[in-house]
Amino acid sequence: MGLLLLLQVLLVAAAARAPAAQAWGKEGHYMTCKIADGFLTSEALTGVKALLPSWANGELAEVCSWADSQRFRYRWSRSLHFADTPGDCKFSYARDCHDTKGNKNVCVVGAINNYTAALQDSSSPFDPTESLMFLAHFVGDVHQPMHCGHVDDLGGNTIKLRWYRRKSNLHHVWDSDVITQAMKDFFDKDQDAMIESIQRNITDDWSSEEKQWEACRSKTTTCAEKYAQESAVLACDAYEGVEQDDTLGDEYYFKALPVVQKRLAQGGVRLAAILNRIFSGNGRLQSI
Repeated sequence: MGLLLLLQVLLVAAAARAPAAQAWGKEGHYMTCKIADGFLTSEALTGVKALLPSWANGELAEVCSWADSQRFRYRWSRSLHFADTPGDCKFSYARDCHDTKGNKNVCVVGAINNYTAALQDSSSPFDPTESLMFLAHFVGDVHQPMHCGHVDDLGGNTIKLRWYRRKSNLHHVWDSDVITQAMKDFFDKDQDAMIESIQRNITDDWSSEEKQWEACRSKTTTCAEKYAQESAVLACDAYEGVEQDDTLGDEYYFKALPVVQKRLAQGGVRLAAILNRIFSGNGRLQSI
């Protein structure tokens, strides 16, 4: 696992120049992990609970925003939350998975692959509890389309606009604004009610797709590269028609909301699939 140590060294060196990027807000990460709970095998659930810190009270969802709170403590982790592209609606690992200094494998896809491998290797130098918390967070991140947004605007962070009457930016719209608006409009500000609605969609409207979401034929890495490609395509749609200082309202909101809900669902299903694979004891993924 020497490459895992090398990755951390590269990240420490690059931290000072890493651009800022927020992920799904706390609500989005919580929802992703709550959805994952419902797809964990008993073996995986036992393994996850054994690694959770005491303050999580046995709840995976409680730790899923932890990585965002560690940006200043672990400055090397900043570049691991995203994988921006040149804006061609395509994610290429060889081209796009690097930090601002060009260090390779430093992006959200590389992080998912490496923390998955670390959790499967008892000799890994990484703390397994932190590896689990990083992994759960980054699987959520890669499903947020603007985390594979355009590099020249930092995934929409520099596109300032108004979300209805409030000041925001395009990245934040996808992180939090759509979710909080939906909770207010349709779920009486009840986070659990929105989670239950998404869970029903998985078992009803998306039941024919769910197995495809979790399928991963790779024997050496996760399928995070595929998830990033999906987000890169969706990011291009998210940029369409949006300009600096625009005001986004109902038209944009009702187009974005179904996408956000499905990406939360896919992130939860896929996080569970990765954790099930880790704790099944069958096979071992390799770090890159």
